[in-house]
Amino acid sequence: MRLAKSASRSIGLLGDGDKASMLRAIAHAIDEASDRIIAANDEDLARGRATGLSESLQDRLRLDAPRVAALAEAVRAVAELPDPVGRLLDERVLPNGVVLQKVSVPFGVVGSIYEARPNVTVDIAALALRSGNAVVLRGGSAAEKSNAALVDVMRTALADRGIDAEAIQTVDDFGREGARELMQARGLVDVLVPRGSAQLIETVVTESSVPVIETGAGVVHIVLDESAPLEWARDIVVNAKVQRPSVCNAVETVLVVGSAAERVLPTVAAALQEQGVTLHGDARTASLISDVVPATDEDWSTEYGTLDVSIRVVDHLDDALAHIRDYSTGHTESIITDDDANAERFLAEVDAAVVMANASTRFTDGGEFGFGAEVGISTQKLHARGPMGLPELTSTKWLARGAGQTRR
Repeated sequence: MRLAKSASRSIGLLGDGDKASMLRAIAHAIDEASDRIIAANDEDLARGRATGLSESLQDRLRLDAPRVAALAEAVRAVAELPDPVGRLLDERVLPNGVVLQKVSVPFGVVGSIYEARPNVTVDIAALALRSGNAVVLRGGSAAEKSNAALVDVMRTALADRGIDAEAIQTVDDFGREGARELMQARGLVDVLVPRGSAQLIETVVTESSVPVIETGAGVVHIVLDESAPLEWARDIVVNAKVQRPSVCNAVETVLVVGSAAERVLPTVAAALQEQGVTLHGDARTASLISDVVPATDEDWSTEYGTLDVSIRVVDHLDDALAHIRDYSTGHTESIITDDDANAERFLAEVDAAVVMANASTRFTDGGEFGFGAEVGISTQKLHARGPMGLPELTSTKWLARGAGQTRR
């Protein structure tokens, strides 16, 4: 990590064009090494199946040719984004003539601890380098071979361009001890971003002496209010649950308000069941649709990550808002409604990183937001909130230019 700290100084001084060119070289190297990366990933998947890795984690772990190509394309997208370093954020002249400017600067070294997500290896490295930072990665044993191949490909691409390869490091070879050292590397690592299960995130938050940007679990809700258009409700809920159920922006609880229970819920439920979704419902839900697993209190606070969803029928929008206040993890919440007043009320009152009206929660994503990729989705309220892109990997400093002034 000391070498990463040293490398961060040279990376931080690279200009916009040099950083963009560096990322294009990494993207090209990933494309060229696609077969090698997939072969390494196949080893991880085989080991995961043999050790009982869940289907949702296997999905996050899997790299096929289209996904590797998407990784390279995401790096190219990051390369084309505006340089976040050197932005003039504030400027003023003091009464004594000293000129002050507040500008954006790199953090220095960004660390990340994550699980079974080889795409994160590339996303965070690309965003860190584009924002002038070095990066230290701990990707977990489930993706050991995949991450090793990806890190080697990216480090080689840097070295081939005469750039310090220590700007990308991994502590995977050191196992849990490497993760512990990363969490305790205050002074060498400037900020740490965990991505993964609630347990992993809680461990990093509580045990780290390095400042942490907390990414939270996704107990995500969609509210179907009494005016919800039937087709919107069906299509959005199915998309939010089924398109990729293992990710943190997938819906986990559907709250159905008043008359929407009889008008909309049967169609939505049937569409979900046709896609193989298991419905966990309260008594009112079970009275309207068949094949419902009785919901428990635990269901309302569960991030399934699977083809399961909980459904609750409530009398009023107030009840839905109260349920969200009780169970939301502050990630993403959405309402389906044809009532503008209800939509605006929902957008104003719900406290989450991303609040939506009439859109799938699957849009909470750095790529979809135009960031090229994301470091993670922050559910905290300090410095960064929601999908984190390049600006969230910068800090600030004040520049003062004087002409011999002294303070009286």
